Amino acid sequence: MSISPFEERYRTEMNLIFDDQTKLNKWMAVEVALAKAHAKLGHIPKDAPSKIEDAMKKVKHERVVEIESQIHHDLMAMVKALTEQAGDSGKYVHLGATSYDIEDTATALVFLDAIELLETHLAGFGKVLKELAIKHRETVCVGRTHGQHAVPTTYGMKFALYYQELKRNLERLHEAKPRIAVGKMSGAVGTMATFGDDGPKIQNLVMKELGLQGAQVTNQVIQRDRHAEIMATLAITASLLEKIAKEIRNLQRTEILEVSEAFSTKQVGSSTMPQKRNPHKSERVCSLARLVRANVITAIENNALEHERDLTNSANERAIFSESFIAVDYMTLEMTRIVSGLVFYPDNIKKNLELTKGLILAERLMIYLVEHKGIGRQDAHEQVRTLAQEAFTNGRHLKELVLEKKLLELKEVIEIFDYSTYIGHAKKIVEDAVK
Repeated sequence: MSISPFEERYRTEMNLIFDDQTKLNKWMAVEVALAKAHAKLGHIPKDAPSKIEDAMKKVKHERVVEIESQIHHDLMAMVKALTEQAGDSGKYVHLGATSYDIEDTATALVFLDAIELLETHLAGFGKVLKELAIKHRETVCVGRTHGQHAVPTTYGMKFALYYQELKRNLERLHEAKPRIAVGKMSGAVGTMATFGDDGPKIQNLVMKELGLQGAQVTNQVIQRDRHAEIMATLAITASLLEKIAKEIRNLQRTEILEVSEAFSTKQVGSSTMPQKRNPHKSERVCSLARLVRANVITAIENNALEHERDLTNSANERAIFSESFIAVDYMTLEMTRIVSGLVFYPDNIKKNLELTKGLILAERLMIYLVEHKGIGRQDAHEQVRTLAQEAFTNGRHLKELVLEKKLLELKEVIEIFDYSTYIGHAKKIVEDAVK
């Protein structure tokens, strides 16, 4: 029986990267790299690393758990299980290392795998956003600021905006890689004392074997600012996914209904209201974003460990790292599905453009009066503001008042109140944004 929803409900490929067996394998891979470094420097027999590597394939997670239940130390349980399988070479396992030489170095390997998978899925989502941006670059809709109708925009602009932000999130993940791709082999307080004169050589050889950089200075652990950066980057990425999901939720409101999540023929929206078509998938994305943000606070607090380290980071990191990566990966895949199947309602899009009876083109009217009628900008603003208030109060179309006051000719009014011609450079902006 699973307890965490990330075990089943929100499970993705990311789970395999963070499962117990994978973590165990990463730990043992670091132990093998350490043995190889010792062998190269003549500290242990040349054949010991290969024997330890062979033994690694025989170690079962269940045995490690069994040993841990007796000794209450998970890393040392792995060391004992590996030693059992390595024969005479077992005495060279973990030589000179402290637990977090192994654990933190392995965590770097796990994070790199996780980032690579997330990058792949985010790139797939970016492709969907790009396609929709191009497809809807001239789909005119009302733009909203402060929850109020503002001026016309296009759906292509929305998707291009998201696409560009997604690209920045991919850049952030990429830029963070060198700072997380760092391991340590420096002992209990970072001095490398257990390795004697060969300390720096040991660390360099181990990290070269694993494809990592060695930290220039540590205490007992890799400093947690590196991990906090990744967690913050995940939260920023989650905020984009939430932003898109929230926009869909709002646009799916009954009184707006310009777009909606796809709704299958057998789908149930409510247990009591048969008519409901709830945007529950987008709501789920918004809910998970809150969890990812909350985990950032914990990750930042983990950076302020006492002296050369304490253990207050350990327990929560068992949860926050995997939760955040799995959550963001799930959110990415879910938003890819949602946006790919997004349903558009053209009639409602057009109806909402007309909802304020021309008021969303008041800006255009003001600019026209300045440029073509010689009216000062502030005077034009006040004149149009007064007309707009009158139109709103009396429920009349703004263009009716413009004609009634004989401010413009009919031909000019028709031109000004054509929504499709007041989207500026939207088409080019979209095309340039998704090149």
